[in-house]
Amino acid sequence: MIEVSQLNITVGAEKKKILEDINLQFEQGEMIGVVGPSGSGKSTLLRSLALRMPWNSGKYVFDGKEIIKSGGRGSSKFRSKFAYLEQNPELNIQKTALKNVIIGQAGQTPLIRRVTGMIRSDDYMGAMDELEKFGLLDKAHVKAGKLSGGERQRVAICRALVHGANLIAADEPVIGLDKFATEKVLDTLKNLCKEEKATVITVLPLELAEKYCTRLWGLNQGRLQWDVTGRRLTQEEKQLI
Repeated sequence: MIEVSQLNITVGAEKKKILEDINLQFEQGEMIGVVGPSGSGKSTLLRSLALRMPWNSGKYVFDGKEIIKSGGRGSSKFRSKFAYLEQNPELNIQKTALKNVIIGQAGQTPLIRRVTGMIRSDDYMGAMDELEKFGLLDKAHVKAGKLSGGERQRVAICRALVHGANLIAADEPVIGLDKFATEKVLDTLKNLCKEEKATVITVLPLELAEKYCTRLWGLNQGRLQWDVTGRRLTQEEKQLI
């Protein structure tokens, strides 16, 4: 489905290397956990794959089509397919969960809807269907500011799906959540891969990545140390990250 070759990311005038010679292949329906120490490049990898930052070099192929040949930011059409979920999703806290799902993130909402505020009936039903699917139907008309952290994360996931994303990069989506909310968010992401054949790439603590993910990527100092099937890691593998 997606192939990444020789991805390199540097920052600053001194050209500090954040990611170096990253080569990856991944398929539809996978839930991939990215693990590694602080500063290893995990968040940068997610932002790069979701085309939220420019590449210094590398080749990006999606369904046989080159998205990035060498450097650049890639196409806006592909970016709309690849949602990027931050640790604290950007929701309008004065609007309901339903409105947040329908309106979408910056750049997703058609101009006419932004100007008039009008919502088509099929948009409404599609948003309600997604909220129901993820156990949020009773929160549809609750303002986002009154939702829990786990509920906000699930609203952000619904929003991404309603606006056409079938690839999701989630950067530490359960940080600060209690055990129940953590399980709810990760079960939502896992079911999304299994039932909707979406692809999820997420930064998680090692124990959660081993439990929930079908595949694991280990990063250290900007380099991919291993790419393995989701399972308990060996001590040798853990020592590499």
